[in-house]
Amino acid sequence: MHVTIEISPRHIHLSREHLELLFGYGYTLTPRKTLPQFSQTICAEQLTVIGPRGSMRADIVAPLREQTQVELAMSDAAALGIRAPIRVGGDLAGSGSCMLVGPCGEVELAEGVIVAKRHLHLTPEDAAALGVRQGQAVRVAVQTEERSLVFGDVVARVSPGSVTCCHLDTDEANAAGITDDWEGEILL
Repeated sequence: MHVTIEISPRHIHLSREHLELLFGYGYTLTPRKTLPQFSQTICAEQLTVIGPRGSMRADIVAPLREQTQVELAMSDAAALGIRAPIRVGGDLAGSGSCMLVGPCGEVELAEGVIVAKRHLHLTPEDAAALGVRQGQAVRVAVQTEERSLVFGDVVARVSPGSVTCCHLDTDEANAAGITDDWEGEILL
């Protein structure tokens, strides 16, 4: 089965508490671009992520979450000097730390920084058609003229309301020489 590849650059999911510490009480984020997964939006606002070796700007993705999560590419984490484990989103216990700086304040995150594990969002119907279950590891092949790759250990994330697509970070996409909306093939 063919699947659209979406490239996920560094970004931040904020909790309500951290949003208000960084932008002010009652602040509402400004949607800039709607994403296909679960009606998420990239917001106009950005934050500065600071690690022991430097800083960089990152987009905020809404809606708000229970716990703030910073998703970096491995090269981002290395440049910032942050030890960010490769994890499925939401698995934040014992993950990396950083400082977030906004226009009204800053937040010291003791944990919450990860490199997102490559994953494949699937509708329940597409998962059933493929015989793939939640959490199963699959492979996704991408064909390019000079850098074709097979990405292994791609975690299946099956849920109603999802859009079937594969999420790779910028390092993974660059390794294969692909851009957003590239097509891959799911291999079991």
